[in-house]
Order: sequence, then C-alpha cells, then structure tokens
Amino acid sequence: MRLTFFTDYGLRMLMRMGSAPDRAFSTAELAEEFGLSRNHLSKIMQRLAAGGLIETRRGSGGGATLAKGASEIRLGDVVRLLEEGQPLVECFGEGGACTLDGHCRLKGRLRAAEAAFLAHLDRSTLQDIALEPLSAT
Repeated sequence: MRLTFFTDYGLRMLMRMGSAPDRAFSTAELAEEFGLSRNHLSKIMQRLAAGGLIETRRGSGGGATLAKGASEIRLGDVVRLLEEGQPLVECFGEGGACTLDGHCRLKGRLRAAEAAFLAHLDRSTLQDIALEPLSAT
C-alpha cells in the first residue's frame, strides 16, 4: 500500500508536534522545516483540524497544537482521515468502473489487505512514533 504525499506529510507534522505537545507550531515554521509550500501545508493542517486532531489559533502566539494527547491519536485513524477519497484501487472508488466486475477475485483480497493494514496501524498511537524532543543547539 502506498500512502499519498498528503498523508506522508500529515504524519510527519503530527510526529513533530508530538515531540513538543505543549508548543504551538506555525505554518511557516513547519513549511520551512519540511521544505513544503505554506499553501500545501495549510491544506494538510485544515484536514487535521477538521478531523479533530489539531487545533489552530491565529495571531501572535498562535499556531497549531495537538487537540488531544498523543496517546489518544491512533495511526489508523490518521491515515483514514488523510487518505479519505483516495481509494486503494480504482474499483474501490465511487463510480469506479471495471470490466472484470462480477468476475474479479482480487477485490476482496485487496479489501482484506487494506483492512489488515489499517488494523495494524490502529494498534499504534502518535505517542509511539513521536520524534524525540529536538534539543536547541
């Protein structure tokens, strides 16, 4: 299974935020740290905020913080949120056409593999993968 760029960076952002859960991270700071455009990073932040994983505040002293403890954020839930609308294969998507539909023996196996993948991620939390706190040098 291959995750989208969007999900990859969403997980990285959460790992970074999990390294300092009491600190607010600005979009500009994270964009520079990851070498991403602020615009792309903002879209990821919006999805994470809409999913209740982070909270954002504008203005001086603002930024993004975890909305709940890192031990409460399951990795499978993060991937489900960020991969929403990105089916594993075309026939899983809405209106996905397949000439083999009704005769295919692969679709069920792929659904089971996807479910096993997410179930495995559900056994881990953000706390399990959060970066070690970065020391100021």
